Amino acid sequence: MSTVETEIMQVEVFVDGGAIAQVRITPDHYQTWLTTWLRELAPQISPIGAYEVSLRLTDDAEIQQLNGDYRQQPTPTDVLSFAALETDMPGMEALLQAQPLALGDIIISIETAARQALPNGHTLPQEVAWLAAHGLLHLLGWDHPDDDSLTRMLEKQTHLLDLITIPSA
Repeated sequence: MSTVETEIMQVEVFVDGGAIAQVRITPDHYQTWLTTWLRELAPQISPIGAYEVSLRLTDDAEIQQLNGDYRQQPTPTDVLSFAALETDMPGMEALLQAQPLALGDIIISIETAARQALPNGHTLPQEVAWLAAHGLLHLLGWDHPDDDSLTRMLEKQTHLLDLITIPSA
């Protein structure tokens, strides 16, 4: 009996205004990063190994609105993640056999990323990659309610960044 491994990774990248010009990272880079990271993390939630992630690069105004609406924190932040996993829906198993599992949305404020890149010892592309990895981990259920879990999550992010090539600033 042979096993056929299916892997489908769909990444949608949405960009507001001049965000893409500031970062200078192509959608292909994001596709490669997220695919590499998902292979490494090997989540066992899609029976066909197929996933869909939406990545939005935006500004402080939009992320502040989202942060206020969904987290009751009306201030800009660097990254937000909105998980789309609903595993107890009727018919979910059949659906997952036929199409990629939507993990959710990662939203990054390029303005906030630009402000914190240098203090974090990163170029802007490195900071955006760092935030994308952080957002993906949240979509997969990682959280950091205490110092120990934050340390583990940051170590995992560092490992994920070691797996990819980040364009020069």
